Amino acid sequence: MKTTFRELITFIKKPSLTHKSGNSNTFTVFLHIFILSILTGMFFGPILSLIQEMGWVDMENHAMKELMEKTSKLTVFALAVIAAPIIEELIFRAPLTLFKKPLAFKIGFYFLTIAFGLVHLSNFEITNNVIYFAPILVAPQIVLGGYLGFIRVKFGLLYSILLHAAYNAFFILGTFAADLM
Repeated sequence: MKTTFRELITFIKKPSLTHKSGNSNTFTVFLHIFILSILTGMFFGPILSLIQEMGWVDMENHAMKELMEKTSKLTVFALAVIAAPIIEELIFRAPLTLFKKPLAFKIGFYFLTIAFGLVHLSNFEITNNVIYFAPILVAPQIVLGGYLGFIRVKFGLLYSILLHAAYNAFFILGTFAADLM
């Protein structure tokens, strides 16, 4: 896990299309990045809850909450775990290999990673507070975008789609389980 984490941090600090890998075990690296992504998502959970509790941003108006109230669980699962990862990875990770020059890749990687996060602002009703807190509200997606970019470069687009799907599935299934209680 330490090796994967160091490799990830090295990549995010200096992204490169020709990233050299110290660990070539695809399943192990994928699992490590999945665990890191879940831990990252869980880290931001209390921060987002605090923003909600302080009344700074109304999370009750979140598009996912509305979707879950108006749509069957199967449809929500299909949209979040199949459709969204495929569409978003095609938009935000597939183009990464088009940037052949090192500086162009670095700029493209950071731009697409931040754009991926910012697109998720559309899940909120846009208010002044949503704009003020935007960096925090989409921080989980921005960090996840970095992880997905790493996996995309290291193993290919299919693996970034699978990681994105696994991440979404973990949190969607957790939400479904919480609804049962």
